[in-house]
Amino acid sequence: MPKKSPSNTGTTHPRLRMVVVFALVLLLLIGGRLFFVQSLNAKAVAADAVKNRTRVQETQPKRGQILDTTGTILATSVDRYDLVIDQRKVDANKPIVRNKPSGGATREKVTIEQAVGELAAILDQDIDTVRTAIVGDPGAKKNAYSVVAKGVTPEVRNAVMELRIPTLTGQLRSERQYPNGVVAGPLLGFVRNSEDQQSHNGAEGLELSQNDRLKGTAGTRTYEIGADGVRIPVAEMTEVPAVDGQDIKLTIDSDINFIAQEEALKKQEQFNADWVSVIVTEVKTGRIIAIGDSNQMDPNDPSATEGRFRTSASITQAFEPGSTGKVPTFAAALEEGVVKPTDAFKVPNAYTINKETINDSLKHSTYDMTAAGIFARSYNTGTVMIGNKMSNETRHAYMKKLGLGEAIDIGLTGASKGILAEPQDWERRQQYATMFGQAYTQTALHTAQITQTVANGGVRIYPTLIDSYINPDGTIEKPAAPKSKRVFSEKTSKEMLRMMETVVMEGTGTKMAVSGYRVGGKSGTGQAAGPNGGYDGYTNSFAGVAPLEDPEIAVVVTMYRPKGNWKSWTVGDTFSEVMGKTLNAYNVAPSNSKPNGYDVFIGSEQKKSW
Repeated sequence: MPKKSPSNTGTTHPRLRMVVVFALVLLLLIGGRLFFVQSLNAKAVAADAVKNRTRVQETQPKRGQILDTTGTILATSVDRYDLVIDQRKVDANKPIVRNKPSGGATREKVTIEQAVGELAAILDQDIDTVRTAIVGDPGAKKNAYSVVAKGVTPEVRNAVMELRIPTLTGQLRSERQYPNGVVAGPLLGFVRNSEDQQSHNGAEGLELSQNDRLKGTAGTRTYEIGADGVRIPVAEMTEVPAVDGQDIKLTIDSDINFIAQEEALKKQEQFNADWVSVIVTEVKTGRIIAIGDSNQMDPNDPSATEGRFRTSASITQAFEPGSTGKVPTFAAALEEGVVKPTDAFKVPNAYTINKETINDSLKHSTYDMTAAGIFARSYNTGTVMIGNKMSNETRHAYMKKLGLGEAIDIGLTGASKGILAEPQDWERRQQYATMFGQAYTQTALHTAQITQTVANGGVRIYPTLIDSYINPDGTIEKPAAPKSKRVFSEKTSKEMLRMMETVVMEGTGTKMAVSGYRVGGKSGTGQAAGPNGGYDGYTNSFAGVAPLEDPEIAVVVTMYRPKGNWKSWTVGDTFSEVMGKTLNAYNVAPSNSKPNGYDVFIGSEQKKSW
């Protein structure tokens, strides 16, 4: 009889018991943990869960606009959308279920082909191009980020969203636009987009210098999302609203600025100059009506313009002014009482002083002339005779009072202060050259400031470009009133204006007349220093005011490095055109008095050769 196998029941039962005990212990631990989580530590766990679901989104403010003095928009920001799709989530063989476009809750199914056709119609694009962007090329790898269209309007984006194409979304981006193109472009500057394309930072011009006021303050939106990454509609959302940037209203008149730019461009092309500047200011307020640069820059496409002209040459480029620089010399001499307009001088073509010989540009006979006549004919020799009646320190002090050697702050970066050495550092010839606008540098805006001072009864008003800041709620913030200081007496101002009228009547400015108005001014042709030392070019200019009885408008035209024969250079037609149109636009009444210049020569004979 065969033997029975031994039973293993005795070993199985202990193992089974161990498994059961282990399972019970594990269940006890899990249960304890659940009790701790759900009862004793429920608030902390809930808080962690909310934290994990919470998202904080930064909301961007709207960048402020830049307006001209009449409210015309020069720079503005608009919302635009890039339409993008995840091709991996689109099945060309499955229909789209959506609410009918006609409205209501009625649902319908449409094929991808139909949806693509509707989308192409909305975007006004080729159907095949749109289909490829949506579903990809046959057999090609699906693109997780496929751009269907860029920069569409909110209205187009909303119409596209009604098509309910899976994962087709509109990504918001802000777009800076300059509706008037090149008008005041170098003043406005331009922006660079932020990395997320939703905001801008100023890169040049007013967009840069006024960035803190224009950009506003970002807000936040806090909300909860579900496991699918979509916001939970019923969950609480908190929001700190963004504060939009301030609008900036300028003193610039965009119509006059356009005229100034066009006239500057014509003059640049006529003489193939490096650049031409036309500045228009209000004499009694210092407000800048126009800064027209011939090298125009469209802020919508700044890369199309050479780097140095993306800012205004009128404030960044310093040069030796030439004979317009005689204005400080003559005005200081009148103010100091060392000369009167009718004083007599014997004026040769060449004049030697302190072993330095000063020459006039054209040879002429020795004339018996008035001081006013020397100014009108712009003779260097006579100017040095008059300037030498004052000390270098006295003349330098007046030049500083007029703003030379300091940058003019009109709310823009990059303004040049020019170069004005201290009088003790003037070399033997330099002390005389400074009398007739050489051996120091200034910008065209400096010339405009000097002209304004002389025409405004001798009171210098610091020029302004920014009229006001407009808050998002419509309230207006005015900058501090521009500083002013008296440089010359009213008597000196009146004598200078009469001398400036003599320039237009009998001197170098006869081409600067404006029909119906008495005009005064000063022309200038100065040597331009080259990069390697010495002079290798010229600057030609005219600074004038009108009407002479009660000056309201000042216009300064500056042409840098024109080509050709210097005897043919003139900016007279540019000055007359801009001045005439500005006087008309501002309804300035024509002159009701006759011209009243000084005699140029001593004696009755006033018609003498140059």
